[in-house]
Amino acid sequence: MTGRLVAWGAGLIALVALPFLYRDPYHLHILVLILIWSFAYTSWSMMGRFGLVSLGHGGFMGIGAYVTALLWNHLGWSPWVGIPVSMIAAGVLALIIGYPCFRFRITGHYFVLVTLALSGIVLQVITATRDYTGGSLGYTPNRASGNKLLALQFDDKTSWYLVALAVWFSGIIVWHVIDRSMSRYALEAISEDEDAAAAAGVNVTAEKLKITLISAVMTALAGAVYCQYQMFITPDTVSGIAVSLQMVFAAIVGGLFVSLGPTIGAVITILLAETLRIGFGTKAVGWDNLVYGVLLVLFIIFLPKGILGSVLDRLKPQRKVPRAHEQKAVQIARPGT
Repeated sequence: MTGRLVAWGAGLIALVALPFLYRDPYHLHILVLILIWSFAYTSWSMMGRFGLVSLGHGGFMGIGAYVTALLWNHLGWSPWVGIPVSMIAAGVLALIIGYPCFRFRITGHYFVLVTLALSGIVLQVITATRDYTGGSLGYTPNRASGNKLLALQFDDKTSWYLVALAVWFSGIIVWHVIDRSMSRYALEAISEDEDAAAAAGVNVTAEKLKITLISAVMTALAGAVYCQYQMFITPDTVSGIAVSLQMVFAAIVGGLFVSLGPTIGAVITILLAETLRIGFGTKAVGWDNLVYGVLLVLFIIFLPKGILGSVLDRLKPQRKVPRAHEQKAVQIARPGT
């Protein structure tokens, strides 16, 4: 445990020092995107690791981005106020959708379809209200003329890198808090057998709602931060089924059950998108989604624990089975010996 804490501390210090030692704007831009999307993928993995597969997180991210920008442009509310409001809005929507699903035992592929509909509805609402959101043409938050900090707008990449790093690290902390809480064991029991978990005294509906609320609120925060950084959003980049599928792909490929797994997934998705954009330009529009789909199928078949999860499994020392147990196993396998 001490060695792990030292490693985390050294890694965090190196990450904080990085923008002061290496100032290339383009590479810092890529790192900021990786950190923001890592936080979004980590938010999805909060539910996904317990068998709650949601395709509605694109909707939560869209709410975070658009509510923050609309409150700033139309009401003059600082993002420091707008972001919490957008997170509350995403949380309320998660409860509205989640409670009837969990109360009436809508699980499995039926739950996936409900969340898929949620993602599509949010996308359509954003597109249809184009008089306010700009529709498919996109939306740009107003540039601040005064205090940049109050407007959460920075001209330099170093400031944004540090903001994104703080957001990313907060997601890792939440992941570990949940991993070490009693809720983890309750949710694992629920994912195995809801009836057995309920019989053991687990409040199934409450536990599912709790993790759904945490996941939705964090995803909304990711959308808001992404909006403030890019200063331009469209329905397709922050909401809809494509964004939800991107979250699923990244979390599974990186490692769904490891805290840094979604970060590995973010590195892959961002670098893949940038490689296609630079190498093929407009000729490769949509190719990243095709590649995501193919890789997702391959990883589910051959590397179900993801890249980081599989690597950590190989690094774990193999435990030697006691000889008495080996003899018992042989007796079971070969009756009469």
